[in-house]
Amino acid sequence: MILRDPIHGDISFTDREVEVIDTYVVQRLRGLHQLGTANLVYPGCIHTRFEHSLGTAHTAKKILQALRWNGHKVEDELEELITVSALLHDITHLPYGHTLEDERQIFPRHDTGNRYDLLINQGEVGQVLDKLGLKEAVLQMLTLKGKSKLFPQWVKEVISSTLDADVLDYLKRDAYFAGLAHDYDERVFSYFTIIDDSLAINMVKHGLDRLDARSEILHLLRFRYFMMERVYSHHTKIIAGTMIAKAVEIATGYGLTENDLLFSNDFTLIERLKQIGQDNHDERVSSLISRVESRRLLKRAYVLSTGQLGRKDRHDLIGTYNGPGKRREEVEEEIAGELGISSAEVVIYCPTEWVMKESAALVKTTLGVHRLNEPRLNPPVDVKVLEDQYENLWRFYVCVPKEKVIQAGELCESYFKYNNEFVLRKP
Repeated sequence: MILRDPIHGDISFTDREVEVIDTYVVQRLRGLHQLGTANLVYPGCIHTRFEHSLGTAHTAKKILQALRWNGHKVEDELEELITVSALLHDITHLPYGHTLEDERQIFPRHDTGNRYDLLINQGEVGQVLDKLGLKEAVLQMLTLKGKSKLFPQWVKEVISSTLDADVLDYLKRDAYFAGLAHDYDERVFSYFTIIDDSLAINMVKHGLDRLDARSEILHLLRFRYFMMERVYSHHTKIIAGTMIAKAVEIATGYGLTENDLLFSNDFTLIERLKQIGQDNHDERVSSLISRVESRRLLKRAYVLSTGQLGRKDRHDLIGTYNGPGKRREEVEEEIAGELGISSAEVVIYCPTEWVMKESAALVKTTLGVHRLNEPRLNPPVDVKVLEDQYENLWRFYVCVPKEKVIQAGELCESYFKYNNEFVLRKP
Protein backbone atom coordinates (compact mmCIF):
# COMPACT_ATOMS: atom_id res chain seq x y z
CA MET A 1 0.00 0.00 0.00
CA ILE A 2 1.22 3.50 -0.85
CA LEU A 3 -0.07 6.50 1.12
CA ARG A 4 0.52 10.19 0.48
CA ASP A 5 1.82 11.83 3.63
CA PRO A 6 2.05 15.65 3.84
CA ILE A 7 5.47 15.42 5.51
CA HIS A 8 7.29 12.58 3.80
CA GLY A 9 5.44 12.30 0.48
CA ASP A 10 4.59 8.79 -0.70
CA ILE A 11 5.20 6.18 2.00
CA SER A 12 4.71 2.46 1.46
CA PHE A 13 3.73 -0.49 3.63
CA THR A 14 3.66 -4.21 2.94
CA ASP A 15 0.45 -6.25 3.07
CA ARG A 16 1.54 -7.68 6.42
CA GLU A 17 2.12 -4.18 7.84
CA VAL A 18 -1.29 -3.06 6.52
CA GLU A 19 -2.92 -5.84 8.57
CA VAL A 20 -1.53 -4.12 11.68
CA ILE A 21 -2.55 -0.65 10.49
CA ASP A 22 -6.14 -1.83 10.00
CA THR A 23 -6.60 -3.00 13.61
CA TYR A 24 -8.83 -1.02 15.97
CA VAL A 25 -6.02 0.07 18.31
CA VAL A 26 -4.18 1.78 15.44
CA GLN A 27 -7.30 3.23 13.83
CA ARG A 28 -8.36 4.70 17.22
CA LEU A 29 -5.34 6.97 16.93
CA ARG A 30 -7.16 8.91 14.19
CA GLY A 31 -9.19 10.43 17.02
CA LEU A 32 -6.24 11.52 19.20
CA HIS A 33 -4.76 14.90 18.36
CA GLN A 34 -0.97 14.62 18.37
CA LEU A 35 -0.64 17.90 20.29
CA GLY A 36 -3.77 17.80 22.43
CA THR A 37 -5.17 21.30 22.83
CA ALA A 38 -2.48 23.05 20.76
CA ASN A 39 -5.07 23.73 18.04
CA LEU A 40 -6.55 26.40 20.33
CA VAL A 41 -3.34 28.34 19.66
CA TYR A 42 -2.27 26.96 16.28
CA PRO A 43 -5.50 26.07 14.42
CA GLY A 44 -3.63 23.85 11.97
CA CYS A 45 -2.52 21.48 14.74
CA ILE A 46 -5.29 18.98 14.13
CA HIS A 47 -2.96 16.19 13.01
CA THR A 48 -3.30 12.94 14.92
CA ARG A 49 -1.26 10.15 16.42
CA PHE A 50 -2.35 7.97 13.52
CA GLU A 51 -0.40 10.01 10.94
CA HIS A 52 2.51 10.29 13.35
CA SER A 53 2.62 6.51 13.80
CA LEU A 54 2.73 6.00 10.04
CA GLY A 55 5.43 8.67 9.80
CA THR A 56 7.48 7.11 12.59
CA ALA A 57 7.39 3.75 10.80
CA HIS A 58 8.50 5.42 7.56
CA THR A 59 11.27 7.34 9.32
CA ALA A 60 12.46 4.12 10.96
CA LYS A 61 12.79 2.60 7.50
CA LYS A 62 14.90 5.57 6.42
CA ILE A 63 17.24 5.00 9.39
CA LEU A 64 17.56 1.32 8.42
CA GLN A 65 18.28 2.26 4.82
CA ALA A 66 21.06 4.58 6.03
CA LEU A 67 22.51 1.82 8.21
CA ARG A 68 22.67 -0.45 5.17
CA TRP A 69 24.40 2.28 3.17
CA ASN A 70 26.92 2.56 5.99
CA GLY A 71 27.78 -1.14 5.72
CA HIS A 72 25.58 -2.67 8.43
CA LYS A 73 23.56 -5.80 7.73
CA VAL A 74 19.87 -5.33 8.51
CA GLU A 75 17.74 -8.42 7.90
CA ASP A 76 14.27 -8.02 6.40
CA GLU A 77 12.77 -9.71 9.47
CA LEU A 78 14.27 -7.02 11.74
CA GLU A 79 12.95 -4.28 9.46
CA GLU A 80 9.44 -5.70 9.70
CA LEU A 81 9.70 -5.97 13.50
CA ILE A 82 10.86 -2.35 13.77
CA THR A 83 8.18 -1.08 11.37
CA VAL A 84 5.34 -2.89 13.13
CA SER A 85 6.58 -1.75 16.55
CA ALA A 86 6.73 1.84 15.26
CA LEU A 87 3.13 1.56 14.02
CA LEU A 88 2.09 0.40 17.51
CA HIS A 89 4.32 2.60 19.68
CA ASP A 90 1.54 5.10 20.51
CA ILE A 91 -1.44 2.75 20.92
CA THR A 92 -1.38 3.14 24.72
CA HIS A 93 -1.88 6.91 24.58
CA LEU A 94 -4.96 8.28 26.32
CA PRO A 95 -6.86 11.32 25.05
CA TYR A 96 -4.91 14.40 26.17
CA GLY A 97 -2.55 11.86 27.66
CA HIS A 98 0.54 13.97 28.34
CA THR A 99 -1.49 16.33 30.53
CA LEU A 100 -3.24 13.50 32.36
CA GLU A 101 -0.07 11.43 32.84
CA ASP A 102 2.93 13.74 32.94
CA GLU A 103 1.53 17.00 34.27
CA ARG A 104 -1.40 16.19 36.53
CA GLN A 105 -0.38 12.51 36.91
CA ILE A 106 -3.90 11.15 37.28
CA PHE A 107 -2.88 7.94 35.52
CA PRO A 108 0.46 6.16 34.96
CA ARG A 109 2.54 7.02 31.89
CA HIS A 110 1.45 5.62 28.53
CA ASP A 111 4.69 3.70 28.03
CA THR A 112 4.24 1.43 31.04
CA GLY A 113 3.95 -2.25 30.18
CA ASN A 114 0.46 -2.88 31.59
CA ARG A 115 -1.40 -1.13 28.79
CA TYR A 116 0.62 -2.82 26.07
CA ASP A 117 -0.02 -6.17 27.74
CA LEU A 118 -3.75 -5.45 27.88
CA LEU A 119 -4.10 -4.29 24.28
CA ILE A 120 -1.76 -6.81 22.66
CA ASN A 121 -2.50 -9.90 24.73
CA GLN A 122 -6.27 -9.54 24.82
CA GLY A 123 -7.20 -7.74 21.65
CA GLU A 124 -7.51 -7.98 17.89
CA VAL A 125 -4.00 -6.66 17.31
CA GLY A 126 -2.60 -9.54 19.38
CA GLN A 127 -4.31 -12.02 17.07
CA VAL A 128 -2.82 -10.29 14.05
CA LEU A 129 0.64 -10.27 15.58
CA ASP A 130 0.27 -13.96 16.47
CA LYS A 131 -0.61 -14.70 12.86
CA LEU A 132 2.44 -12.73 11.68
CA GLY A 133 4.68 -14.44 14.23
CA LEU A 134 5.66 -11.11 15.80
CA LYS A 135 3.72 -10.93 19.07
CA GLU A 136 6.44 -11.79 21.58
CA ALA A 137 9.11 -9.70 19.85
CA VAL A 138 6.83 -6.66 19.49
CA LEU A 139 5.86 -6.83 23.17
CA GLN A 140 9.53 -6.89 24.10
CA MET A 141 10.27 -3.99 21.72
CA LEU A 142 7.59 -1.87 23.39
CA THR A 143 7.97 -2.90 27.04
CA LEU A 144 11.32 -4.53 27.80
CA LYS A 145 13.72 -2.22 29.64
CA GLY A 146 16.80 -4.42 29.39
CA LYS A 147 18.31 -6.50 26.61
CA SER A 148 16.32 -9.02 24.63
CA LYS A 149 17.34 -12.44 23.38
CA LEU A 150 15.09 -11.96 20.34
CA PHE A 151 16.84 -8.97 18.74
CA PRO A 152 19.93 -6.77 19.14
CA GLN A 153 19.75 -3.72 21.44
CA TRP A 154 20.07 -1.20 18.60
CA VAL A 155 16.83 -2.48 17.05
CA LYS A 156 14.74 -1.10 19.91
CA GLU A 157 16.70 2.17 19.87
CA VAL A 158 15.57 2.97 16.32
CA ILE A 159 12.14 3.91 17.70
CA SER A 160 12.87 4.51 21.38
CA SER A 161 16.08 6.24 22.43
CA THR A 162 17.30 9.82 22.17
CA LEU A 163 17.49 10.87 18.52
CA ASP A 164 15.20 8.26 17.00
CA ALA A 165 12.48 7.78 14.40
CA ASP A 166 9.82 9.09 16.80
CA VAL A 167 11.58 12.44 17.29
CA LEU A 168 12.57 12.78 13.65
CA ASP A 169 8.95 12.44 12.58
CA TYR A 170 7.17 14.56 15.18
CA LEU A 171 9.52 17.53 14.93
CA LYS A 172 8.87 17.90 11.21
CA ARG A 173 5.17 17.10 11.52
CA ASP A 174 4.40 19.35 14.48
CA ALA A 175 6.24 22.33 12.98
CA TYR A 176 4.48 21.87 9.64
CA PHE A 177 0.98 21.77 11.11
CA ALA A 178 1.72 24.65 13.49
CA GLY A 179 2.73 26.69 10.45
CA LEU A 180 6.27 27.24 11.71
CA ALA A 181 9.10 27.46 9.17
CA HIS A 182 11.44 24.99 10.87
CA ASP A 183 12.94 21.80 9.48
CA TYR A 184 16.10 19.72 9.55
CA ASP A 185 18.38 18.50 6.76
CA GLU A 186 17.66 14.96 5.56
CA ARG A 187 21.40 14.31 5.60
CA VAL A 188 21.06 13.65 9.31
CA PHE A 189 20.00 10.10 8.41
CA SER A 190 23.40 9.44 6.83
CA TYR A 191 25.11 9.83 10.23
CA PHE A 192 23.41 6.82 11.85
CA THR A 193 25.63 3.87 12.65
CA ILE A 194 25.79 0.89 15.03
CA ILE A 195 28.54 0.76 17.66
CA ASP A 196 28.78 -2.00 20.26
CA ASP A 197 25.17 -3.03 19.60
CA SER A 198 23.87 0.53 20.12
CA LEU A 199 22.45 3.05 17.67
CA ALA A 200 24.82 6.02 17.42
CA ILE A 201 25.64 9.14 15.42
CA ASN A 202 28.94 9.01 13.53
CA MET A 203 30.70 12.38 13.66
CA VAL A 204 34.05 11.18 12.26
CA LYS A 205 35.23 10.92 8.66
CA HIS A 206 38.77 10.13 7.47
CA GLY A 207 39.97 10.37 11.06
CA LEU A 208 38.67 13.94 11.49
CA ASP A 209 35.69 15.28 13.40
CA ARG A 210 32.83 16.11 11.04
CA LEU A 211 31.82 19.67 11.90
CA ASP A 212 28.84 19.44 9.57
CA ALA A 213 27.53 16.42 11.49
CA ARG A 214 27.88 18.18 14.84
CA SER A 215 26.23 21.36 13.59
CA GLU A 216 23.30 19.38 12.16
CA ILE A 217 22.76 17.51 15.44
CA LEU A 218 22.95 20.80 17.34
CA HIS A 219 20.38 22.18 14.90
CA LEU A 220 18.09 19.28 15.83
CA LEU A 221 18.50 20.15 19.53
CA ARG A 222 17.71 23.79 18.79
CA PHE A 223 14.69 22.65 16.78
CA ARG A 224 13.53 20.58 19.79
CA TYR A 225 14.00 23.58 22.08
CA PHE A 226 12.15 25.87 19.65
CA MET A 227 9.14 23.55 19.52
CA MET A 228 9.05 23.26 23.30
CA GLU A 229 9.17 27.02 23.66
CA ARG A 230 6.66 27.92 20.95
CA VAL A 231 4.23 25.00 20.94
CA TYR A 232 4.56 22.25 23.54
CA SER A 233 4.78 24.60 26.55
CA HIS A 234 2.56 27.40 25.23
CA HIS A 235 0.54 28.63 28.19
CA THR A 236 -2.84 28.53 26.40
CA LYS A 237 -2.31 24.91 25.35
CA ILE A 238 -1.24 24.04 28.88
CA ILE A 239 -4.17 25.77 30.57
CA ALA A 240 -6.77 24.13 28.31
CA GLY A 241 -5.18 20.71 28.81
CA THR A 242 -5.05 21.19 32.57
CA MET A 243 -8.73 22.14 32.65
CA ILE A 244 -9.64 18.93 30.82
CA ALA A 245 -7.37 17.00 33.18
CA LYS A 246 -9.12 18.49 36.19
CA ALA A 247 -12.49 17.48 34.76
CA VAL A 248 -11.16 13.93 34.30
CA GLU A 249 -9.82 13.98 37.85
CA ILE A 250 -13.25 14.88 39.20
CA ALA A 251 -14.92 12.31 36.93
CA THR A 252 -12.79 9.49 38.35
CA GLY A 253 -14.79 10.01 41.53
CA TYR A 254 -17.87 8.97 39.54
CA GLY A 255 -16.27 5.80 38.20
CA LEU A 256 -14.31 6.97 35.15
CA THR A 257 -11.29 4.65 34.82
CA GLU A 258 -8.00 4.48 32.98
CA ASN A 259 -9.37 1.63 30.84
CA ASP A 260 -12.34 3.81 29.83
CA LEU A 261 -9.90 6.33 28.41
CA LEU A 262 -7.75 3.67 26.78
CA PHE A 263 -10.68 2.85 24.50
CA SER A 264 -11.74 6.48 23.96
CA ASN A 265 -10.57 9.27 21.69
CA ASP A 266 -10.52 13.04 22.21
CA PHE A 267 -14.10 13.49 21.05
CA THR A 268 -15.71 10.57 22.89
CA LEU A 269 -13.93 11.56 26.12
CA ILE A 270 -15.33 15.10 25.97
CA GLU A 271 -18.84 13.71 25.40
CA ARG A 272 -18.36 11.24 28.26
CA LEU A 273 -17.28 14.04 30.61
CA LYS A 274 -20.29 16.15 29.67
CA GLN A 275 -22.57 13.18 30.35
CA ILE A 276 -20.91 12.52 33.73
CA GLY A 277 -21.38 16.16 34.72
CA GLN A 278 -25.02 16.07 33.67
CA ASP A 279 -25.85 12.70 35.24
CA ASN A 280 -24.27 13.63 38.57
CA HIS A 281 -25.38 17.27 38.57
CA ASP A 282 -21.75 18.28 39.00
CA GLU A 283 -21.32 21.78 37.65
CA ARG A 284 -17.55 21.54 38.09
CA VAL A 285 -17.16 19.02 35.27
CA SER A 286 -19.76 20.69 33.05
CA SER A 287 -18.26 24.13 33.56
CA LEU A 288 -14.69 23.08 32.80
CA ILE A 289 -15.64 21.33 29.57
CA SER A 290 -17.97 24.14 28.50
CA ARG A 291 -15.16 26.65 29.01
CA VAL A 292 -12.74 24.63 26.90
CA GLU A 293 -15.25 24.05 24.10
CA SER A 294 -16.07 27.77 23.88
CA ARG A 295 -12.43 28.81 24.47
CA ARG A 296 -13.33 30.75 27.61
CA LEU A 297 -10.22 29.52 29.30
CA LEU A 298 -8.91 30.31 32.74
CA LYS A 299 -6.08 32.84 32.79
CA ARG A 300 -2.69 32.94 34.44
CA ALA A 301 -2.81 34.81 37.73
CA TYR A 302 0.41 33.63 39.32
CA VAL A 303 3.59 32.45 37.61
CA LEU A 304 6.90 31.14 38.94
CA SER A 305 9.95 30.08 36.94
CA THR A 306 13.33 28.51 37.56
CA GLY A 307 14.87 31.97 37.34
CA GLN A 308 13.36 32.91 40.69
CA LEU A 309 13.08 29.51 42.34
CA GLY A 310 16.32 27.73 41.72
CA ARG A 311 16.45 23.95 41.59
CA LYS A 312 15.82 23.18 45.27
CA ASP A 313 12.74 25.37 45.60
CA ARG A 314 11.41 24.06 42.29
CA HIS A 315 11.98 20.49 43.49
CA ASP A 316 10.04 21.26 46.68
CA LEU A 317 7.13 22.71 44.71
CA ILE A 318 7.05 19.69 42.43
CA GLY A 319 7.08 17.37 45.42
CA THR A 320 4.03 19.14 46.85
CA TYR A 321 1.92 20.02 43.81
CA ASN A 322 2.79 17.51 41.11
CA GLY A 323 1.06 14.16 41.11
CA PRO A 324 -2.19 12.78 42.49
CA GLY A 325 -1.70 13.80 46.13
CA LYS A 326 -4.39 15.67 47.99
CA ARG A 327 -2.37 18.81 48.70
CA ARG A 328 -2.86 20.28 45.23
CA GLU A 329 -6.62 19.81 45.36
CA GLU A 330 -6.77 21.22 48.90
CA VAL A 331 -4.87 24.35 47.89
CA GLU A 332 -7.04 24.83 44.80
CA GLU A 333 -10.11 24.66 47.04
CA GLU A 334 -8.60 27.03 49.61
CA ILE A 335 -7.73 29.63 46.96
CA ALA A 336 -11.21 29.25 45.42
CA GLY A 337 -12.77 29.79 48.82
CA GLU A 338 -10.78 33.00 49.37
CA LEU A 339 -11.82 34.24 45.93
CA GLY A 340 -15.46 33.23 46.35
CA ILE A 341 -15.53 31.03 43.25
CA SER A 342 -15.96 27.34 42.45
CA SER A 343 -13.01 25.03 43.06
CA ALA A 344 -13.27 24.11 39.35
CA GLU A 345 -12.23 27.68 38.52
CA VAL A 346 -8.78 27.34 40.11
CA VAL A 347 -6.15 25.07 38.60
CA ILE A 348 -2.54 24.63 39.64
CA TYR A 349 -0.12 23.55 36.92
CA CYS A 350 3.15 22.15 38.24
CA PRO A 351 5.00 19.86 35.81
CA THR A 352 7.99 17.69 36.57
CA GLU A 353 11.47 18.92 35.64
CA TRP A 354 12.02 19.28 31.91
CA VAL A 355 15.09 17.49 30.58
CA MET A 356 16.27 17.49 26.96
CA LYS A 357 16.84 13.76 26.53
CA GLU A 358 17.97 14.23 22.93
CA SER A 359 21.18 15.89 24.13
CA ALA A 360 22.30 12.51 25.52
CA ALA A 361 22.52 10.98 22.05
CA LEU A 362 25.33 8.45 21.65
CA VAL A 363 27.97 9.86 19.29
CA LYS A 364 31.31 8.84 17.85
CA THR A 365 33.99 11.56 17.71
CA THR A 366 37.78 11.53 17.57
CA LEU A 367 37.62 11.36 21.38
CA GLY A 368 35.82 8.02 21.20
CA VAL A 369 32.22 6.91 21.73
CA HIS A 370 30.32 8.96 24.28
CA ARG A 371 27.15 10.91 24.98
CA LEU A 372 26.84 14.24 23.19
CA ASN A 373 26.41 16.10 26.49
CA GLU A 374 29.21 14.21 28.24
CA PRO A 375 32.37 16.24 29.00
CA ARG A 376 35.57 14.75 27.63
CA LEU A 377 38.60 17.02 27.32
CA ASN A 378 36.36 20.08 27.42
CA PRO A 379 32.74 20.58 28.51
CA PRO A 380 30.36 20.71 25.48
CA VAL A 381 29.38 24.34 26.11
CA ASP A 382 27.08 24.58 23.09
CA VAL A 383 25.07 21.56 24.27
CA LYS A 384 25.04 22.72 27.90
CA VAL A 385 23.58 26.09 26.91
CA LEU A 386 20.70 24.38 25.12
CA GLU A 387 20.08 22.04 28.05
CA ASP A 388 19.95 24.98 30.47
CA GLN A 389 17.63 26.97 28.20
CA TYR A 390 15.34 23.96 27.88
CA GLU A 391 15.27 23.39 31.63
CA ASN A 392 14.48 27.07 32.19
CA LEU A 393 11.26 26.81 30.17
CA TRP A 394 9.66 25.19 33.25
CA ARG A 395 6.81 27.21 34.76
CA PHE A 396 4.44 26.96 37.73
CA TYR A 397 0.96 28.43 37.10
CA VAL A 398 -2.11 29.23 39.14
CA CYS A 399 -5.01 29.96 36.79
CA VAL A 400 -8.39 31.51 37.53
CA PRO A 401 -11.22 33.32 35.68
CA LYS A 402 -10.17 36.55 33.98
CA GLU A 403 -12.04 38.79 36.42
CA LYS A 404 -10.19 37.27 39.41
CA VAL A 405 -6.64 37.42 38.01
CA ILE A 406 -5.36 40.43 39.95
CA GLN A 407 -6.95 39.39 43.25
CA ALA A 408 -5.67 35.83 42.85
CA GLY A 409 -2.16 37.00 41.99
CA GLU A 410 -1.94 39.02 45.19
CA LEU A 411 -3.42 36.17 47.22
CA CYS A 412 -0.95 33.64 45.80
CA GLU A 413 2.04 35.82 46.67
CA SER A 414 1.14 35.60 50.33
CA TYR A 415 0.13 31.95 50.03
CA PHE A 416 3.21 30.58 48.24
CA LYS A 417 5.72 33.15 49.64
CA TYR A 418 7.30 33.92 46.24
CA ASN A 419 6.95 37.09 44.21
CA ASN A 420 4.53 36.81 41.30
CA GLU A 421 6.45 36.94 37.99
CA PHE A 422 3.24 37.62 36.05
CA VAL A 423 2.80 41.38 36.00
CA LEU A 424 -0.62 42.68 35.04
CA ARG A 425 -1.58 46.32 35.46
CA LYS A 426 -4.71 47.05 37.44
CA PRO A 427 -7.46 48.71 35.37
